[in-house]
Amino acid sequence: MLTHPTFAKLEALRLRGMLRALHDQQQTPECAGLSFEERLGLLIDREATERENQRMTARLKRARLRQEAAPEDVDFRHPRGLDRTKFLSLLSCDWIKSRDHLLITGPTGVGKTFLACALAQKACREGYTAYYTRTSRLLGELALARVEGTYVRRLTALSRVDLLVLDDWGLAPLTDEQRRDLWEVLDDRYDRRSNLVTSQLPVDHWYQALGDPTLADAILDRLVHNAHKLALQGESLRKQRQPQSAAPGTE
Repeated sequence: MLTHPTFAKLEALRLRGMLRALHDQQQTPECAGLSFEERLGLLIDREATERENQRMTARLKRARLRQEAAPEDVDFRHPRGLDRTKFLSLLSCDWIKSRDHLLITGPTGVGKTFLACALAQKACREGYTAYYTRTSRLLGELALARVEGTYVRRLTALSRVDLLVLDDWGLAPLTDEQRRDLWEVLDDRYDRRSNLVTSQLPVDHWYQALGDPTLADAILDRLVHNAHKLALQGESLRKQRQPQSAAPGTE
Protein backbone atom coordinates (compact mmCIF):
# COMPACT_ATOMS: atom_id res chain seq x y z
CA MET A 1 0.00 0.00 0.00
CA LEU A 2 1.32 3.47 -0.87
CA THR A 3 1.26 5.55 2.26
CA HIS A 4 2.86 8.78 1.03
CA PRO A 5 -0.36 9.98 -0.69
CA THR A 6 -2.21 9.20 2.53
CA PHE A 7 0.23 11.31 4.53
CA ALA A 8 -0.18 14.16 2.07
CA LYS A 9 -3.99 13.99 2.26
CA LEU A 10 -3.96 13.92 6.05
CA GLU A 11 -1.73 17.00 6.04
CA ALA A 12 -3.98 18.74 3.51
CA LEU A 13 -7.01 17.99 5.70
CA ARG A 14 -5.06 19.27 8.75
CA LEU A 15 -5.50 15.92 10.47
CA ARG A 16 -2.00 16.19 11.87
CA GLY A 17 -2.73 14.13 14.96
CA MET A 18 -3.84 11.21 12.80
CA LEU A 19 -0.83 11.73 10.54
CA ARG A 20 1.61 11.48 13.43
CA ALA A 21 -0.26 8.52 14.90
CA LEU A 22 -0.16 6.70 11.57
CA HIS A 23 3.56 7.31 11.31
CA ASP A 24 4.04 5.98 14.85
CA GLN A 25 2.00 2.87 14.03
CA GLN A 26 4.25 2.15 11.08
CA GLN A 27 7.26 2.35 13.37
CA THR A 28 5.69 0.03 15.95
CA PRO A 29 5.69 -3.65 14.92
CA GLU A 30 3.13 -4.54 17.62
CA CYS A 31 0.48 -2.51 15.77
CA ALA A 32 0.48 -5.03 12.93
CA GLY A 33 -1.42 -7.43 15.19
CA LEU A 34 -4.24 -4.96 15.80
CA SER A 35 -7.49 -5.05 13.87
CA PHE A 36 -8.46 -2.30 11.44
CA GLU A 37 -11.01 -0.95 13.93
CA GLU A 38 -8.44 -0.85 16.73
CA ARG A 39 -5.88 1.00 14.63
CA LEU A 40 -8.49 3.43 13.36
CA GLY A 41 -9.63 4.06 16.93
CA LEU A 42 -6.05 4.89 17.95
CA LEU A 43 -5.75 7.35 15.06
CA ILE A 44 -8.99 9.09 16.02
CA ASP A 45 -8.05 9.22 19.70
CA ARG A 46 -4.73 10.86 18.85
CA GLU A 47 -6.41 13.45 16.65
CA ALA A 48 -9.01 14.25 19.32
CA THR A 49 -6.35 14.58 22.02
CA GLU A 50 -4.14 16.89 19.96
CA ARG A 51 -7.09 19.09 19.00
CA GLU A 52 -8.15 19.46 22.62
CA ASN A 53 -4.56 20.31 23.58
CA GLN A 54 -4.53 23.00 20.91
CA ARG A 55 -7.81 24.43 22.16
CA MET A 56 -6.51 24.46 25.73
CA THR A 57 -3.31 26.21 24.63
CA ALA A 58 -5.43 28.82 22.83
CA ARG A 59 -7.60 29.33 25.94
CA LEU A 60 -4.52 29.85 28.10
CA LYS A 61 -3.08 32.33 25.63
CA ARG A 62 -6.30 34.36 25.57
CA ALA A 63 -6.52 34.27 29.37
CA ARG A 64 -3.33 36.37 29.65
CA LEU A 65 -2.59 35.06 33.13
CA ARG A 66 -0.11 37.20 34.99
CA GLN A 67 1.72 34.21 36.46
CA GLU A 68 2.41 30.73 35.11
CA ALA A 69 0.68 29.21 38.11
CA ALA A 70 -0.46 25.60 38.21
CA PRO A 71 -2.68 24.04 40.89
CA GLU A 72 0.00 21.42 41.48
CA ASP A 73 2.42 24.17 42.56
CA VAL A 74 0.25 25.64 45.32
CA ASP A 75 2.06 25.58 48.68
CA PHE A 76 -0.22 24.56 51.54
CA ARG A 77 2.60 24.55 54.11
CA HIS A 78 2.93 28.32 54.49
CA PRO A 79 0.79 29.55 57.44
CA ARG A 80 -1.55 31.89 55.58
CA GLY A 81 -4.93 30.40 56.40
CA LEU A 82 -5.44 28.60 53.09
CA ASP A 83 -7.91 25.78 53.66
CA ARG A 84 -6.58 22.84 51.64
CA THR A 85 -9.93 21.04 51.46
CA LYS A 86 -11.78 24.15 50.32
CA PHE A 87 -9.17 25.03 47.71
CA LEU A 88 -9.14 21.51 46.28
CA SER A 89 -12.93 21.70 46.09
CA LEU A 90 -12.65 24.94 44.09
CA LEU A 91 -10.33 23.16 41.65
CA SER A 92 -13.27 21.01 40.58
CA CYS A 93 -14.63 24.17 38.87
CA ASP A 94 -18.15 23.32 40.01
CA TRP A 95 -18.50 26.92 41.20
CA ILE A 96 -17.86 28.11 37.65
CA LYS A 97 -20.42 25.66 36.32
CA SER A 98 -22.90 27.07 38.86
CA ARG A 99 -21.95 30.65 37.89
CA ASP A 100 -20.83 31.48 41.43
CA HIS A 101 -18.01 33.89 42.28
CA LEU A 102 -14.82 33.66 44.34
CA LEU A 103 -13.36 36.43 46.51
CA ILE A 104 -9.75 36.07 47.67
CA THR A 105 -8.64 38.60 50.27
CA GLY A 106 -5.53 39.09 52.36
CA PRO A 107 -2.46 41.28 52.88
CA THR A 108 0.07 41.86 50.15
CA GLY A 109 2.42 39.02 49.33
CA VAL A 110 0.37 36.07 50.60
CA GLY A 111 -0.16 34.68 47.09
CA LYS A 112 -3.60 35.93 46.10
CA THR A 113 -2.63 36.49 42.45
CA PHE A 114 -0.87 33.12 42.26
CA LEU A 115 -3.93 31.30 43.59
CA ALA A 116 -6.21 33.21 41.22
CA CYS A 117 -4.04 32.33 38.23
CA ALA A 118 -3.82 28.69 39.32
CA LEU A 119 -7.60 28.47 39.49
CA ALA A 120 -7.94 30.22 36.13
CA GLN A 121 -5.45 27.81 34.58
CA LYS A 122 -7.45 24.88 35.93
CA ALA A 123 -10.60 26.41 34.45
CA CYS A 124 -8.90 26.57 31.04
CA ARG A 125 -7.85 22.95 31.39
CA GLU A 126 -11.46 22.02 32.13
CA GLY A 127 -12.70 23.70 28.95
CA TYR A 128 -13.75 27.10 30.33
CA THR A 129 -12.55 30.43 28.98
CA ALA A 130 -10.83 32.86 31.34
CA TYR A 131 -9.41 36.36 31.27
CA TYR A 132 -7.07 37.96 33.80
CA THR A 133 -6.74 41.70 34.34
CA ARG A 134 -5.87 44.11 37.10
CA THR A 135 -8.98 46.07 38.01
CA SER A 136 -7.32 49.43 37.41
CA ARG A 137 -6.11 48.37 33.97
CA LEU A 138 -9.54 47.11 32.95
CA LEU A 139 -11.12 50.42 33.94
CA GLY A 140 -8.46 52.28 31.96
CA GLU A 141 -9.13 50.11 28.91
CA LEU A 142 -12.86 50.75 29.18
CA ALA A 143 -12.27 54.51 29.35
CA LEU A 144 -10.17 54.28 26.19
CA ALA A 145 -12.77 52.08 24.49
CA ARG A 146 -15.40 54.73 25.17
CA VAL A 147 -13.27 57.32 23.38
CA GLU A 148 -12.54 54.97 20.46
CA GLY A 149 -16.18 53.95 20.04
CA THR A 150 -15.55 50.29 20.97
CA TYR A 151 -17.07 50.42 24.47
CA VAL A 152 -20.10 48.23 23.77
CA ARG A 153 -18.01 45.70 21.86
CA ARG A 154 -15.56 45.50 24.75
CA LEU A 155 -18.34 44.96 27.27
CA THR A 156 -19.85 42.25 25.07
CA ALA A 157 -16.51 40.43 24.87
CA LEU A 158 -16.12 40.56 28.65
CA SER A 159 -19.65 39.27 29.17
CA ARG A 160 -18.84 36.08 27.25
CA VAL A 161 -15.80 35.00 29.27
CA ASP A 162 -16.61 32.11 31.60
CA LEU A 163 -14.24 33.32 34.33
CA LEU A 164 -13.18 36.95 34.70
CA VAL A 165 -10.28 37.50 37.12
CA LEU A 166 -10.21 41.01 38.60
CA ASP A 167 -6.93 41.38 40.47
CA ASP A 168 -6.06 44.10 43.01
CA TRP A 169 -9.61 45.27 43.60
CA GLY A 170 -9.92 48.44 45.69
CA LEU A 171 -6.32 49.66 45.55
CA ALA A 172 -7.29 53.23 44.63
CA PRO A 173 -10.42 55.41 44.90
CA LEU A 174 -12.77 55.18 41.91
CA THR A 175 -14.26 57.98 39.87
CA ASP A 176 -17.98 58.01 39.19
CA GLU A 177 -17.33 56.86 35.62
CA GLN A 178 -15.17 53.96 36.83
CA ARG A 179 -17.86 52.86 39.29
CA ARG A 180 -20.40 52.85 36.48
CA ASP A 181 -18.05 50.89 34.23
CA LEU A 182 -17.54 48.32 36.96
CA TRP A 183 -21.29 48.02 37.41
CA GLU A 184 -21.77 47.55 33.65
CA VAL A 185 -19.24 44.72 33.57
CA LEU A 186 -20.71 42.91 36.57
CA ASP A 187 -24.32 43.48 35.54
CA ASP A 188 -23.69 41.97 32.10
CA ARG A 189 -22.18 38.91 33.76
CA TYR A 190 -24.65 38.59 36.62
CA ASP A 191 -26.11 35.08 36.88
CA ARG A 192 -24.44 34.20 33.56
CA ARG A 193 -20.71 33.97 34.24
CA SER A 194 -18.27 33.74 37.18
CA ASN A 195 -15.93 36.37 38.58
CA LEU A 196 -12.81 35.90 40.69
CA VAL A 197 -11.75 38.98 42.64
CA THR A 198 -8.60 39.49 44.71
CA SER A 199 -8.16 42.35 47.13
CA GLN A 200 -6.06 43.51 50.05
CA LEU A 201 -9.26 44.87 51.61
CA PRO A 202 -11.56 42.60 53.62
CA VAL A 203 -14.90 42.14 51.90
CA ASP A 204 -16.74 44.11 54.58
CA HIS A 205 -14.66 47.18 53.63
CA TRP A 206 -15.61 47.09 49.95
CA TYR A 207 -18.81 49.05 50.37
CA GLN A 208 -16.97 52.03 51.82
CA ALA A 209 -14.13 51.73 49.27
CA LEU A 210 -16.54 51.94 46.32
CA GLY A 211 -17.57 55.41 47.47
CA ASP A 212 -21.07 55.87 46.10
CA PRO A 213 -23.73 54.13 48.25
CA THR A 214 -26.16 53.51 45.40
CA LEU A 215 -23.62 52.02 43.01
CA ALA A 216 -21.88 50.17 45.84
CA ASP A 217 -25.17 48.42 46.65
CA ALA A 218 -25.69 47.52 42.99
CA ILE A 219 -22.12 46.30 42.44
CA LEU A 220 -21.83 44.22 45.62
CA ASP A 221 -25.31 42.75 45.16
CA ARG A 222 -24.08 41.21 41.90
CA LEU A 223 -20.83 39.97 43.36
CA VAL A 224 -20.87 39.09 47.05
CA HIS A 225 -24.07 37.21 47.83
CA ASN A 226 -23.36 34.09 45.76
CA ALA A 227 -19.60 34.09 46.31
CA HIS A 228 -17.14 31.66 47.87
CA LYS A 229 -14.50 33.34 50.02
CA LEU A 230 -10.84 32.69 50.80
CA ALA A 231 -9.60 35.05 53.52
CA LEU A 232 -5.81 34.74 53.75
CA GLN A 233 -3.51 36.12 56.41
CA GLY A 234 0.09 35.99 57.57
CA GLU A 235 3.41 37.35 56.38
CA SER A 236 4.43 37.90 52.78
CA LEU A 237 5.74 34.89 50.89
CA ARG A 238 8.19 37.23 49.19
CA LYS A 239 10.15 37.61 52.41
CA GLN A 240 11.08 33.94 52.16
CA ARG A 241 12.51 34.51 48.67
CA GLN A 242 14.71 37.50 49.49
CA PRO A 243 18.36 36.86 48.52
CA GLN A 244 20.82 36.57 51.33
CA SER A 245 23.01 39.59 52.01
CA ALA A 246 26.26 39.55 50.15
CA ALA A 247 29.31 38.58 52.16
CA PRO A 248 31.56 41.46 53.29
CA GLY A 249 33.87 42.62 50.59
CA THR A 250 31.88 41.08 47.70
CA GLU A 251 29.92 44.19 46.73
